[in-house]
Amino acid sequence: MAFWRRKKDEFVSLGLGRAADDPTAEPQVEVETQPTPAMVAPVESAESSIRTPWQTSVLGLDLSIEQLQAQEAALEREFSARFRRAVASTRESLSEKIDAVFAGAKQIDATLLDELEEALIAADIGVPTTLHILETVRRGISRKEIDDIEKLKAAIKSELLSILLASEQQGVASETSVPENIAPYVMMIVGVNGVGKTTTIGKLAQRIKAEGNDVLICAADTFRAAASDQLAIWAERTGVPLIQQKQGTDPAAVLFDSMRAAKARGSDVLIVDTAGRLHNKSNLMAELEKMKRVAGREVEGAPHETLLVIDAVTGQNGLEQARQFLKIAGVTGIVLTKLDGTAKGGIAVAIAKELGLPIRYAGIGEKVDDLVVFDPETYVNSLFN
Repeated sequence: MAFWRRKKDEFVSLGLGRAADDPTAEPQVEVETQPTPAMVAPVESAESSIRTPWQTSVLGLDLSIEQLQAQEAALEREFSARFRRAVASTRESLSEKIDAVFAGAKQIDATLLDELEEALIAADIGVPTTLHILETVRRGISRKEIDDIEKLKAAIKSELLSILLASEQQGVASETSVPENIAPYVMMIVGVNGVGKTTTIGKLAQRIKAEGNDVLICAADTFRAAASDQLAIWAERTGVPLIQQKQGTDPAAVLFDSMRAAKARGSDVLIVDTAGRLHNKSNLMAELEKMKRVAGREVEGAPHETLLVIDAVTGQNGLEQARQFLKIAGVTGIVLTKLDGTAKGGIAVAIAKELGLPIRYAGIGEKVDDLVVFDPETYVNSLFN
């Protein structure tokens, strides 16, 4: 499954324009001198800089159609298996409770539906969302469409999937919604401290870069000194340049320098870190609005996405954080981290239903490639035995 589906027309950026006998040659990019920002430009290790001629074919042009199809099928199977492992705790919690409800039940009655309601709420799907699901189920029962336990299970799965798919009609569900001639594609990342925001930025940068894109990171959280330090570690680890300034600098000024640098070097994607605090909402709102104005002046439609990072482990508390950020940050999508570390994975459904925003990415492990594109169908199928 492709992580980043917004591709450039210039094949040279994918390494396809290099001479066959010079696999390590890099395309030369002319970069304007920026007087104010301090740029951390990580140097790739010798091991990572040595490529074989075939490795430059990012699109797999050295493979046959059959090989590509087999490779894609294998990746899909691996992705489904990894996602299933990630939501194992939620599946065990939800399935055990639902199976316990259905155990010995021969007919669907009011008692069974009450117990089912408790099971769904316990998985952190939330009261409003659970009531919505059961109302749909009751309508199906009254119409004689649901008349046995298996059909009831299928109806619950169908309703969960419908909720997740409906959320993709709002916000930004895909990077392909922005015309490919607009660059850089600007992603603003928001969220409270401790939810995995910095890690998410590092993983996003690495995964987007790995698919042949030029990525730049902007360290605009100048309120917290540790934020820039943590980003600098991720920038060095992933080989992605970082634009940063001293603590206390106006975040909008850092963003302005980053936008100029991104355009000068021909970057495809600019990922922007922001202050992770909610205790002073008015100041944060003013700060984010100023940053959005600066971005919009430099690149049409920027920021193209404002992603809110939520820790799945916090469950309903994370949902309340999301409501607060929704009021002040103009959030367009959700990144759900630590999905592998909780039995409350049902929060994904609650977020989709109550906030009406698509879940763009999910963290399903500690490794760099454990940040994945959230797939509603895979998620719902993984929740049930």
